[in-house]
Amino acid sequence: MIDIDEVVKYSRHLKLLYVEDNMDSREMTSMILEDFFDDILVAVDGQDGLEKFEKNDIDLVVTDINMPKLNGLEMIEKIREIDEDIPILILSAHNEDDFFIRSIKLGVDGYLLKPIDTDQLILMIDKIAKKYRYINEAKSNLHLLKEYQKATNASSIVSKADKRGFITFVNDKFCEISGYDSSELIGKPHNIIRHPDNPKSIFKDMWHTIKDKREIWHGLVRNRAKNGKSYYADSVVMPILDIDGNILEYISLRNDVTDIMSPAKQLNDAIRNAKEPILIYLKLDKFEMIEEFYDNETIEMIQDRVALSLQDSFSKSYDFDKIYQLGYGEYAFIIEKSQYFIDEKSFVLRLREIQKSINSKKISLNDIIFDISVIISLAYKKDKILESVKLGIRKLLNCKQNIIVANNLADIGQNQAKKNMKTVSMIKNAIENSKIISYFQPIIDNKTKQIVKFESLVRLIDETNQVLSPFHFLDIAKKSNYYTQITDIVLENSFDMLKNCNKDISINLSALDMEQSTTREKVLQLLRGYRDIASRVIFEVLEDENIKNFDLVKEFISKVKEFGVQIAIDDFGAGYSNYERLLEYQPDIIKIDGCLIRDIETSTYSLSVVKSIVTFAKEQNIKTVAEYIENEAIYEIVKRLGVDYSQGYYFGKPESVENCKVKIENMEQQVV
Repeated sequence: MIDIDEVVKYSRHLKLLYVEDNMDSREMTSMILEDFFDDILVAVDGQDGLEKFEKNDIDLVVTDINMPKLNGLEMIEKIREIDEDIPILILSAHNEDDFFIRSIKLGVDGYLLKPIDTDQLILMIDKIAKKYRYINEAKSNLHLLKEYQKATNASSIVSKADKRGFITFVNDKFCEISGYDSSELIGKPHNIIRHPDNPKSIFKDMWHTIKDKREIWHGLVRNRAKNGKSYYADSVVMPILDIDGNILEYISLRNDVTDIMSPAKQLNDAIRNAKEPILIYLKLDKFEMIEEFYDNETIEMIQDRVALSLQDSFSKSYDFDKIYQLGYGEYAFIIEKSQYFIDEKSFVLRLREIQKSINSKKISLNDIIFDISVIISLAYKKDKILESVKLGIRKLLNCKQNIIVANNLADIGQNQAKKNMKTVSMIKNAIENSKIISYFQPIIDNKTKQIVKFESLVRLIDETNQVLSPFHFLDIAKKSNYYTQITDIVLENSFDMLKNCNKDISINLSALDMEQSTTREKVLQLLRGYRDIASRVIFEVLEDENIKNFDLVKEFISKVKEFGVQIAIDDFGAGYSNYERLLEYQPDIIKIDGCLIRDIETSTYSLSVVKSIVTFAKEQNIKTVAEYIENEAIYEIVKRLGVDYSQGYYFGKPESVENCKVKIENMEQQVV
């Protein structure tokens, strides 16, 4: 059933021309039509109707047939010459075949007999209103389509191709980014802009998708402009099908994503697509200092200027696509090995010359004069080439060199990573199976040669029951989540030994330990539990540059000293040793670095350093321990110098708790 309100909703907006010569019929019919139309133009005969039609924008004509001057059918015929699509209804008292046949030929939309049947009129108006609605929707859609087309042309790179793939249309943006005129593109295949480094598989997949599957293909394509420069296009290619599903043509919409695409992504694509790449990876030396001194905007400006300088310097010797600016003071570019590589030695020599030239340059930026200094990592073996050069940069930073050939460093790093994972697994199993243990090495009084202390040293028992020293696992443990657990076990073992012997126990604590809140709390908890014997605990602190929060360490040392704990400074005399910092710790003991003691027989330098340490310690009332006492000659020297205690294989290797107890008992019996 027709919804009259819905019909009126559309008919109200239509302008009606009603043509009727009979006044009575005109008035009666007009009253009915006013229920459906707000804008009604009335004509009194065919000629009047034609003239009003010509002067007004009419949406619908309702007309009688028998009228003077021009009858209805004659008027309709002339109206059709003006507008062949205008909807027309005939309203007549005549019901003859001739009228029907002529009206059909004239394309009349409906025929109503007088008097008007309202339901029939509603049907006719509904039909015409729907027709207008569809026409308006089509016009609206066409308008929107043109607007979308305008927007697409303004924002996207558009091209069309025939079924063979030859270009039939390009928009202005296509010409702008490619550098070609439309006349140079029309009739050519799209590979005129295709970069040769694109994998063939991309286009094989594209043609299979759009031609065989008749579906839309979407992908990232590297193109090459007329001037040879690369650009990246996020591309959508789709087949245009007719109503039967046959391909008529292809249309492609592309967006230039070169500027917004990650330089790292671009670099990866370039590496993947290169035949035999040599990857040159550069880093601004001491970039961390630049970050510390300048704000972000200045840092970006410096990096941009360096990129231009690198482009200028290297382009004189090599032909490459671009300098990839990777951030954090890092840059890279790729050249083809076949063009420039004869042998590694001569290639590196040429790079060194360019590097020397670059490192002699300065950048003037506002009031800043910045010295350029770059380190270079290069590789020419394609497998994991990017990972290798990055590891090369890391290696250069560690060894303070400025150029490295980094071939296969990724494989070496991967093998090391596998070893590390194996070590982590071993540590985990050892913790779970109580195979993290403590060995204890005796420390003797140089005057009496009696054991007065033991140093607690961690050991790990592996799956073959081999006892491993910290060298094999402790550094890896520090990089994992297990180091704190190992420290807790060592603390427990050490305090247990403290309880079961009458000697001092020396326990190593690293900067990492002291800065870890859980470890500090563990130490304080044990000291509270062993308060009556806590004065026999010695914490050996490694005085090094790894300490991040020195105030926190000082506070911790102060707290443990309240329990009578002694503080020893380990490995003093080499590395980061600092007398001023030493006094801030207020240590009770200095353990002289083993490398000085080991060479003391033959090195006058070591002898002098040890003398100065001992002199300083005595003046400050600090006890000294000499490590690495491996023979009697070394022992006699350190004893003569006034060192208080000795530790080393000459007096005993690190041993289990049980063996240490036996050794103590034997020494006590000898004394008796």
